[in-house]
Amino acid sequence: MPPGEVGPVNATSLEGRVYLVTGAAGGIGEGIAGALVEAGGMVALVDIDLDGARSTARRVGLADTSSAAFRADVSDADEVEAAVESTVQHFGRIDGAVNNAGVVTLDEAWEATGPDWNHQLEINVTGSFLVAQAVGKRLKASGGGSIVNVASNCGKVGYRNMAAYNASKSAVLGLTRSLSMEWAEHGINVNAVCPGGVDTPMLAGVAEWLSPRLDIPAEELLGSMGPAQLGRRITPMEVGRVIAFLLSDAAHIIRGQAINVDGGDTWY
Repeated sequence: MPPGEVGPVNATSLEGRVYLVTGAAGGIGEGIAGALVEAGGMVALVDIDLDGARSTARRVGLADTSSAAFRADVSDADEVEAAVESTVQHFGRIDGAVNNAGVVTLDEAWEATGPDWNHQLEINVTGSFLVAQAVGKRLKASGGGSIVNVASNCGKVGYRNMAAYNASKSAVLGLTRSLSMEWAEHGINVNAVCPGGVDTPMLAGVAEWLSPRLDIPAEELLGSMGPAQLGRRITPMEVGRVIAFLLSDAAHIIRGQAINVDGGDTWY
């Protein structure tokens, strides 16, 4: 076996490892939490909505020994640092993070406001960087770990009425590639996933916004938003399982990549 190669036994297990997950109050964050614990990991559920993060733990059926919830606004460096430190104090270690916190505001580009634009970039991009930075420092000190950034197929494909969101998710992909190259020598693996057509409140909100503008019922629109090749929407748990794999030892040769998790809708 070549030096550094990971053997097949339990290569996908996250047994005993601790991961901080942002945007954990619902949606894809809930699926990520469930998938990581399913793989044997423990999770720190971080969200600006602390009650929502705690509700995720209850809905997914996470035991107190495998999860904890902390409040943080990911665009605030001090709050991020406090959440990461609380995770380390609670579990005694940290092995990586999933940057899942994200927001979207739909609008016509010429009607977009500065605050809306800034808010999306602050949460989606700056938040991902701040969490990666705070966790990355600890991973460097402990010998390595893994970080997965949740981007979107919007980061690869330009969708209408989502200029700020598209721009922010493209930026997350650039951040992922840069951190991967910079931190590899410290044993830190950084990748991104690009979900699309996932059955979440965010997708339902997009359908509600489009409905009066296209004169199509929101429910009908939502029904058409799943990947054509699947004939249905993707579940948050399915996205979470891809992320769990990317955090595992089995993914150690996958580095700086943007993995599409959209049922074949995006080809590059």
